[in-house]
Amino acid sequence: MDLPPFLLNDWLESRSNLRFNLAGSTGPRWTMGDLVQLGDVPLDLADMAISYAPPAGTADLRAEIAAHHDVDPDWVVVTNGASEAFLLLLQALSRVGGNVLLPMPAYPAFTGAALSAHLEPRYYQLRRERQFRIDLDQVVAMADGETVLAVANSPQNPTGALLGSDDCKALGEGLREKGVSLLVDEVFHPVYFGEANPSAAGIENVIVIGDMSKAFSMPGLRIGWIVDQDAERRARIIRARSYLSLSGSPMTEALALHALRNRSVILDRVNAIAAANFEDLRRFMSEVDDILGWVPPEAGMLAFPWFRDGRDSRAFCEHMADKGVFLSPGDCFGMPEHMRIGFGSQTDGIALALKLIAQELHVG
Repeated sequence: MDLPPFLLNDWLESRSNLRFNLAGSTGPRWTMGDLVQLGDVPLDLADMAISYAPPAGTADLRAEIAAHHDVDPDWVVVTNGASEAFLLLLQALSRVGGNVLLPMPAYPAFTGAALSAHLEPRYYQLRRERQFRIDLDQVVAMADGETVLAVANSPQNPTGALLGSDDCKALGEGLREKGVSLLVDEVFHPVYFGEANPSAAGIENVIVIGDMSKAFSMPGLRIGWIVDQDAERRARIIRARSYLSLSGSPMTEALALHALRNRSVILDRVNAIAAANFEDLRRFMSEVDDILGWVPPEAGMLAFPWFRDGRDSRAFCEHMADKGVFLSPGDCFGMPEHMRIGFGSQTDGIALALKLIAQELHVG
């Protein structure tokens, strides 16, 4: 299958060693030394057998993921990142003539995964005038007899919008009446700027995916998971994984387990950094309000401002990359006038990066 270009990944791989990286979507950097020293007992893998892990993931890791989402460990399947979790679910649900409902804008890999599972991607719009929140009635109305899944992303990438618990329950119920399940991508949970939003994992007719890459800020572990109450569907997911990747690595699963057992330290750090950087971003947006519009994110580590004059942002993002500040152009998300700003990874210096952006905006 000839998949469309992955514009976001191509862009992120196009530059390296820039002074300020605001193009990505992860939190602050962790080293292996930082990770293994967390907690009262440092992690020691010296005696671990270099073997296979179970296809569903090790029992201890599944139990810790379940505790993070407050669900039954039997509902959890460990995967190689959230992308594999999504692909495995689509493989389990795929059928001839099927379609999947996706948000627009959203993480671009959703489309590629749908196409690779031979499902037609159909898009519902997240509109600025609605603060990028989901129009529940629109999504339910779009579901038809060939729809295998509807997808939401909360906290949302790239907008930072939320699907609150009440709306999630209502959407799950509306879709259930049409025989369609709701998938909620929660990779940025629990990074919130207002009242915390509980995980959607326990809501009826809702499947959840998460990972160690975003809120936990350890993308190199390549650990994700899917939380699904439906035992028969979980069996199909595990069967698909057995064919596609067999299992994960017991070493990276052990590292993820150690991180999750110390998640309060990790999440306190990412929330503190994201909150401080978000305040710098608010001040910046006030200074450039004549040039850029925005909907302040409710959660996560991303903002999605746009040029008020409607210009394509790619030239500006290329210009800023030359100045040492990396931003993601909006055409990677199908909205060229926007650009994505990641504010979770910089432990210091984001105010200076934003100052440099403001200077170039006003010069231009």
